[in-house]
Amino acid sequence: MEFFDFHHHKKNISFGIYNLDLNSVPTDIPYSIGIHPKAINIRTLEEQFQWIESTITENCIAIGECGLDSFAEADLKMQEDVFLRQITIANEIKKPVIIHCVRKFYEVISFKKYAEQPMIIHGFNKKESIAEDLLKNNFYLSFGKALLYNLSLQNTLRITPLDKIFLETDNDDFDIRDLYLKVAEIKAISPEDLHQQVLENLETIKNG
Repeated sequence: MEFFDFHHHKKNISFGIYNLDLNSVPTDIPYSIGIHPKAINIRTLEEQFQWIESTITENCIAIGECGLDSFAEADLKMQEDVFLRQITIANEIKKPVIIHCVRKFYEVISFKKYAEQPMIIHGFNKKESIAEDLLKNNFYLSFGKALLYNLSLQNTLRITPLDKIFLETDNDDFDIRDLYLKVAEIKAISPEDLHQQVLENLETIKNG
């Protein structure tokens, strides 16, 4: 059985959402497109946005990854401006937003009021209290490799409703099947039922 990989960087995975590299040309697999906070370049910013707008095809599933990162070179105000512009694009084309966030979760939450489309935190690996606040604000959480061994994160998963969960490999080299098996074990459901729920969640975010 093939399992859906919500966020990955591998062109050989067709059953998932491929994160398109900046200034790349889309392939025939489903993809997301965005300006990562660490990729913001003030000198070429308008060209970066032109690339987004000219590269959105029917295979584009989401805008992202985009967001806020306390370790990015661009200052926070610039990151926030770029993030908001991408939220606006997502609103216009009616696509969900895949968010990269490092130590700026409450700032990201403050942007939820601008979004008309679903917002998903990718690679979530923070403490339960942050997850609770994100869930209260109707964010989805996508979990990756850290869930396989991080006991605290597994406890966070336990309080995350199934209809708010996605699973991803991101840049890590492992089998997404292992992640589905671990989550199914923690949630006490079958991997098949878990996968069906993830696909239902996908349809929900696609439909706004």
